[in-house]
Amino acid sequence: MTTDPVQTRATDPGLPAVAGPPPEAAERPEVVGRPEVAGWPGAFRGSAAVAAGLVTWARLRGPSFHRVYPDTYVPATALPLTFADLSRAAYRWADGRGVLGGYSAAELWGADCAPWRAPVEIVVPGSPRAPRGVLLHRTALHPGEIHRIGDVRLTSPLRTAFDLGCGSELVEAVVAVDALARTQQFNPDLLLNFAVRYPRTRGVAGLPEVLALADRRSGSPPETRLRLLLVRAGLPRPDVQHPVLDDVRQRAVWLDLAYPECRVAVEYEGADHTVPERVLRDTGRYTRLVAAGWRIYRYTRFEIRDEPDRIVAEVARAIGFHG
Repeated sequence: MTTDPVQTRATDPGLPAVAGPPPEAAERPEVVGRPEVAGWPGAFRGSAAVAAGLVTWARLRGPSFHRVYPDTYVPATALPLTFADLSRAAYRWADGRGVLGGYSAAELWGADCAPWRAPVEIVVPGSPRAPRGVLLHRTALHPGEIHRIGDVRLTSPLRTAFDLGCGSELVEAVVAVDALARTQQFNPDLLLNFAVRYPRTRGVAGLPEVLALADRRSGSPPETRLRLLLVRAGLPRPDVQHPVLDDVRQRAVWLDLAYPECRVAVEYEGADHTVPERVLRDTGRYTRLVAAGWRIYRYTRFEIRDEPDRIVAEVARAIGFHG
């Protein structure tokens, strides 16, 4: 997932050009006798790299580097930029004044749950002007809510989940809480402690509903969306990651969503299921499930997005649910 970085050029700080190293040295961080530049040779502040003699303004404006945000560059070899890359670049732009939060922090914690074209998010003091594609939050953080990954400061997994769980859109709030609780292994109910600490936070009144729907066993954001599609339509809540024992092979087959009493399974089929080896494994998996009396309903992200009513109707008929 990517967010369009700033493409227009802005005037760089008025520092004198410094004779830089030869081109082949410009991408090396270990330049003897020169000060370290935060982020180099990944995302870095151009003015700091010029002042350190690592590169010149002329070279920064050339094809070897790409300007992401004001005074913030990455090597051209890093393109195309991922959401994590853009988040780290925005952290360099903030130049130590901010902490990554929201979906940016979730991404660095390994919870890939940001909606398409979500902005990079930074918690900052004061009122700096944000470049395009960056969302600034002026929120107070307790020191214990700030962690580090490498040299990047970001909100803790729990604080990140609380902030995203108070989001205005219920489904995306649950998706974020599920993803962070799964990857960071915490009980979503712990977020209620933050609700007590920050009772005036915008959206905190909706957090109990989010937690009532959350389930850290969910295998992926699309699986959460599929589960919520069924539950919010009034269907019974399905089991998540339900194991079906295979006595012959002495192993378990795990179902994304299941109604065990009806032997009905509801599965999300992502792009990884189209890999040839995965297709072959899935074939045997579904054959064993059918042989055991299960009916399997498989859906893609396109069907979840475009045909939600059909999905609900099919699953309702399968489990004999009449509302």
